[in-house]
Amino acid sequence: MIDHIVLVKFAETTTQEQLTEVVTRFRALRPHLKGVVDLQAGINFSEKSQGYQVLLSVRFEDRAALEAYGPNPEHQAVAAFIREVGRVDSIIADIEI
Repeated sequence: MIDHIVLVKFAETTTQEQLTEVVTRFRALRPHLKGVVDLQAGINFSEKSQGYQVLLSVRFEDRAALEAYGPNPEHQAVAAFIREVGRVDSIIADIEI
């Protein structure tokens, strides 16, 4: 299995409503992705967040499922929305478990 973690930092102009919409769109991805064991998304409340406000965690069955995730049209639509509302930076980590 593969754990895929994404942390996203947004511009100061990005509203709380827009952050909540990002989380909603992340969560809505699950039925559109093959090989997903678990998907979690939420607003990061840690004081050690270094400004990264939204977290996505997806557990995939295998690397093939992770590789299919990137070009998935639904995922691409969420990525476009994230850029639109002011994405500044993101950190992505993948580990095999």
